[in-house]
Amino acid sequence: MQAKLQSDDAPVPTVIAFCGSELHPMAEGALWWPARKTLIVSDLHLEKGSSYARGGQHLPPYDTRTTLGLVKRLVSELGAQTVISLGDSFHDPKAFQRLCEHDVTIIRELTSQTDWIWVEGNHDPIPPENLGGRACHELRIAGLVFRHEPSGETGEIAGHLHPCARLAGRGGKLIRRRCFVTDTNSLIMPSMGAFTGGLNVLDPAYSQLRRSGLRVYMTGERRVFSIPVNRLAPDRTSRSHWRL
Repeated sequence: MQAKLQSDDAPVPTVIAFCGSELHPMAEGALWWPARKTLIVSDLHLEKGSSYARGGQHLPPYDTRTTLGLVKRLVSELGAQTVISLGDSFHDPKAFQRLCEHDVTIIRELTSQTDWIWVEGNHDPIPPENLGGRACHELRIAGLVFRHEPSGETGEIAGHLHPCARLAGRGGKLIRRRCFVTDTNSLIMPSMGAFTGGLNVLDPAYSQLRRSGLRVYMTGERRVFSIPVNRLAPDRTSRSHWRL
């Protein structure tokens, strides 16, 4: 497995060689599979803001539009023919009922322009049929298996855990960003949702990944960087972490 980075400011694709396929992790948190013209996204959590507002915690109601805008831009720029959404696309089973007309239009445009596949998640086990696309519990293509919750199966690409990495930057400043994490056999994607948090990759929840061969790819503003595991730090509030 290797990551290719350029020394100047022009971003170039970071490449992950994964189970016979070349995948490009993207700064936006998506994964691009160029050989299949497939864009993979995870944990969009659309309408999380409106869900919190119903509970009395008012957040700016723009998370859905922001997240969909990222996906729409990537589909256009990359010429994606297939989109796989790895579950928790909606924050709760009734989230689609709170979508505004503008956002419904964007989703329908995306699902009509591509072969859009909704993988079931724990927040949205039954994606709405009226938005287009097709739904499945898990998907297997060319030796890769796409599902929401990671199990450690070889060839698996999953989400659910919202991985983030924390490391020391220049001047000792701590940097915490979303990341992709893999042990070369299975890969866990970050959440793309505008309002979603993240779980440190040193948390025990990632124990299905092999500690040997662990690779972490942190998202930057314009590119993705391969981060040495020995530079990772746990969150201060973390319950515990691996001793790597």
